[in-house]
Amino acid sequence: MFALKGTLYYTQNTVEDEMEMATVRHRPEALELLEAQSKFTKKELQILYRGFKNECPSGVVNEDTFKEIYSQFFPQGDSTTYAHFLFNAFDTDHNGSVSFEDFVMGLSILLRGTVQEKLNWAFNLYDINKDGYITKEEMLDIMKAIYDMMGKCTYPVLKEDAPRQHVETFFQKMDKNKDGVVTIDEFIESCQKDENIMRSMQLFENVI
Repeated sequence: MFALKGTLYYTQNTVEDEMEMATVRHRPEALELLEAQSKFTKKELQILYRGFKNECPSGVVNEDTFKEIYSQFFPQGDSTTYAHFLFNAFDTDHNGSVSFEDFVMGLSILLRGTVQEKLNWAFNLYDINKDGYITKEEMLDIMKAIYDMMGKCTYPVLKEDAPRQHVETFFQKMDKNKDGVVTIDEFIESCQKDENIMRSMQLFENVI
């Protein structure tokens, strides 16, 4: 993502990097602070920044640009809806844009976070309205978006109602007290106990 797959290269001049970072319109936090907060090294952050700035010269990315970039990785399907949900998960302060800091912190969890951290992030993705609960409708919206993104050619034998059938199965397992919503504790416990749920929901493999 953000031209990071196979196109990034190690920079030779860290002074040049620091100067470039100081001149962008949205200046990211000091590398040292991001290094302390994330699971990336300073060199890795410099590489990530070059890739990010290449796609987003202003230092921030809005939802339309995010969707456009994301669609390049899933040409066989329609990633628009899933990219919308993903953008909202990266946009932690809900200001309508994803900064380099937002991007790094999300990527840090997804690539190098603990299982608990990844599940917390995934719960936030599925909790579309951010009220602390996942409803069956929210889960279905995400699941449909994943199917649309992967394209029909990926799932040639699946019926149109396959996403709903998956959601019915998952929700029944997750909603332990049968109150119609899944809490974060129920979500994490269910995922940790059942690898099939994590695999089928594609929490990590296709999230970035």
